[in-house]
Amino acid sequence: MSTSAITPVPFGRRVKRIMADRPLIPLTILLVILVVILQILRPGIVNERWIANTIKFAIPLAILAGCQTMTMLTGGIDLSVGTVATMSAFIMATQIVSQDPAVAFLLAMMPAVLIGLVNGIGVGVFRVHPLIMTLGTSLIGTGCLQVYQRTVIASGAKIPDFLAWLGTGVTSGFPNALLLFVPLAALIVFTLARTGFGRLLYAVGDNERATRLSGVQYWQVITALYITSSVLAGITGLLYIGLIKAPSLSLAEPLVLPSVAAAVIGGTSIFGGRGGYTGTIIGALILTVLTTLLTILQMPEGARRILFGLIVLFVTAAYLRIVEDR
Repeated sequence: MSTSAITPVPFGRRVKRIMADRPLIPLTILLVILVVILQILRPGIVNERWIANTIKFAIPLAILAGCQTMTMLTGGIDLSVGTVATMSAFIMATQIVSQDPAVAFLLAMMPAVLIGLVNGIGVGVFRVHPLIMTLGTSLIGTGCLQVYQRTVIASGAKIPDFLAWLGTGVTSGFPNALLLFVPLAALIVFTLARTGFGRLLYAVGDNERATRLSGVQYWQVITALYITSSVLAGITGLLYIGLIKAPSLSLAEPLVLPSVAAAVIGGTSIFGGRGGYTGTIIGALILTVLTTLLTILQMPEGARRILFGLIVLFVTAAYLRIVEDR
């Protein structure tokens, strides 16, 4: 009786399977490698204080990347999140001077809800491409913010104490921002994995036509999605201004491209239907550590943006190759 030899699986194919089936493993390994390189280049930098500061700056990026993760699951993208975060932060800082904190918060979140509603209707009802729609609302929001800034220039701005405490404070070695981020992250993960709304996001991104034929109201799903994304972006702006403590008309704009990169690195497909928020969180940590590494290497901001763009292209191409080979 003859036995056929078992053909060993090539190493490259095994790596691809791991990346496809368990993306958190290579992402965690990459994060550890970056931390080790950082420690080698600057011995002693990796300590409790550095870890706390890294988490502080990774959290706003991770929340914005959560917006991108949810929209990318449907095959879209939200380029307005930076503008929404900036508007909410700037309005909060200027309204808190003369308004009750609760009133100032409501005023700060109003543009977020409005922009999210407009994005949802534009994409879901009028079928405008998400890239064009969110870019348009981003430009309109920036213009409105510049007009608003002229009306409050005399009254000045103030960073609320509770936002400063939340953004920069540390309690027992843990950043206070975790009090906001952990529930938000848990809610996003639960929503995507365990709720009908989350399953609809995956279904729309995987096969929109089949989802429509099954009776799903596409425009309702998309409208709810973009409103949720904008509200999360508004919350990010309030947290970020507490961290930066300097309101400006471009506060959160530099986070837009890294938020897309974090979602892509975390395994979310820009073509929709595949991905998750846990990987996005690790992607945000990777980019934050990478930013520290590039700062030590004295790489200018322009070069960092080029690198982030190359990361998005490279990782997208890698995941596409994995999907084709499966």
